[in-house]
Amino acid sequence: MTHSMTAFSRQQVSSDWGSITWEIRSVNHRYLETSVRLPDSFRGLENAARETLRKKLNRGKVECQLRYQFVEHQQSEINLDTDLVLKLMRVNTELEQITGHSQHITSNELLKWPGVLKEEQFDTADIETQALAAFNQALDEHIASRAREGEAMKGFIQQRLDSIAEIVVSIRAKLPQILTLQRQSLVAKITELKAEIEPTRLEQEVALLAQKADVDEELDRLDAHLIEVKRVLDTQGQKGRRLDFLMQELNREANTLSSKSIVIETTLDAVELKVLIEQMREQIQNIE
Repeated sequence: MTHSMTAFSRQQVSSDWGSITWEIRSVNHRYLETSVRLPDSFRGLENAARETLRKKLNRGKVECQLRYQFVEHQQSEINLDTDLVLKLMRVNTELEQITGHSQHITSNELLKWPGVLKEEQFDTADIETQALAAFNQALDEHIASRAREGEAMKGFIQQRLDSIAEIVVSIRAKLPQILTLQRQSLVAKITELKAEIEPTRLEQEVALLAQKADVDEELDRLDAHLIEVKRVLDTQGQKGRRLDFLMQELNREANTLSSKSIVIETTLDAVELKVLIEQMREQIQNIE
């Protein structure tokens, strides 16, 4: 299956403790580049998330972001350690009796004493487990989106391949007639100039013309490249770099056809080939 490198996915999970939302977006890139943005409370998930990305993706610039919101009753609460406050007040009373001096303690001073205020902590282990499961779901959805877009791109490329194959067949069919017309044109020019030329010399000129216009080798290579592109499209795994190389080869043959053209018809065919190849190349830049 052909995968695109461009996609977006979003996965939200809600529970009695609140909700978390994952967003994953990716664009084309030469290699795999990952960015995982997590709140401080979920930093422990970063390594697991990056490892999962490396296992399931091959190329692309991938950005992952986690947002969370806890419901009010689950947020950390501040409680007063009453037992500690009573102990401090009792110790203060004993100190007053020993020293004979009043040591009045204010409420503000009590609150500053270590341990008097206790922040209620909640267990994040279960929440992290759910967050990681949501990440895997978001990533699976992301990969599915890349696959859908990749298959659409594959169809686009196959249409262009068929168009190129039709042009190649057309050029092959037109070449004999082109050479015949060029020979007739050459004879007509000689007659118009009232120049005498030996039949052998005329055949030599025609042979040179035919040699210049001989593009059978280029057409054969075009056919071979088309077959290889179709084969690569049907393979599994990474294929973007291979396809990009094949586009360069197709473009090289199209340029050669253009340079060897002796009539406007084949020049226009070569231009159309290059347009189709460029259209494919633009799509292939996004293929993993």
